[in-house]
Amino acid sequence: MKNTIELSNVTLVYLEEYERILQKMMHEMTCITITCSISDNFIKQMIPLHKATIEMSENVLRFTTNLDVQNLAICIIKEEKESIENLKALQNRCCFFHNSNYEVYEYMCSFKEIAEVMFYEMCSAPISNSVNVNFLCEMISHHQGAMRLALNVLRFCICQELIPILQCMIQTQCEQIELMLKLLEGLSDC
Repeated sequence: MKNTIELSNVTLVYLEEYERILQKMMHEMTCITITCSISDNFIKQMIPLHKATIEMSENVLRFTTNLDVQNLAICIIKEEKESIENLKALQNRCCFFHNSNYEVYEYMCSFKEIAEVMFYEMCSAPISNSVNVNFLCEMISHHQGAMRLALNVLRFCICQELIPILQCMIQTQCEQIELMLKLLEGLSDC
C-alpha cells in the first residue's frame, strides 16, 4: 500500500489492521495442503478468504460513522459467517469427490493466477483519509477476486452440493459490488 497524502492517526490504525488481516489471509489461502479433491481444496482456500472479509468488516465498524457503510459491513459479516458454516458442513462430504491429477493441476494454476491478481489489487487499493472509501475500495477488490475464484472452480467436476453455495456467493458478491460502487460514488461527491 502506497500513500502520497498525510494520513490521520485513525486512518493509520485502520490501515495497519487491514494490512495484518490481508497478510494473514494471503498466507492461509496459499499454505493449504493440496489434495486430489478440487472441492476440498477450494473450501480450504475460501474459508480464510471469508474470515478475512469478516475481519475487514469488523475493522471498519470500529471507525465508521457512515450508516450505509455500517449496514453493509454488518450484512457482509452475517453472510460470510453463514457461508463459512455452509462450507464447513460440506467439507467432510466434498473431500471424497476426487479429481484427476491433471484437473487439480489446472485448477491450481488458475487459482494461483486469480489469487495473485486479487492479492495485488487488495494490496494496492487506493488510500485516502476516509476509512469508508478505503474499506469500499478494498472490499470491491476482495469481492471481485472471490467471484473469479468461484467461477474458476465451477469449470471443473466438483461436489454437487457445493454448486448452489457458489452460485449464491457469486450473486451476493455481485450485488454487493454494485452497492459498494454506488456508495463509493456518493462518498466521492462529498
